[in-house]
Amino acid sequence: MPAWRPTLRVGTLKLMKALGRFIFWDYPRGGWQYDLMGGLILLFIFVTPREIFRDQPKPASVVMLPEQGGGAFLIETRLLEGIAPADQAAKATQLVNGRYKTHVTIVRVDPVVDPEDEIIGYTAHTHQ
Repeated sequence: MPAWRPTLRVGTLKLMKALGRFIFWDYPRGGWQYDLMGGLILLFIFVTPREIFRDQPKPASVVMLPEQGGGAFLIETRLLEGIAPADQAAKATQLVNGRYKTHVTIVRVDPVVDPEDEIIGYTAHTHQ
């Protein structure tokens, strides 16, 4: 049996033990390894771009956009899916009036698209 064989085995065991401790978070709370793991997790959370996970906010269904002074609403894609563009304003009017118990008329519906040109919602505008 070659002389390097036991040394290789000890090194592999140490590596496996370190990997196991890393995976199962087996470090004391005040240790530098614990701090390093916490820092890596925070770095991942705050540095990873949203586009990697395609994480985009989804509207609740119909949401009033406050910066438009109540004259615009964000409508979820599935609510106007399959409706002809000419009929979207009428359907959006129904949705907005049903959700907010108002009597507004939607005059224009614009699609909201993501960077890949996929429709992720609609902006409905009222006349005021």
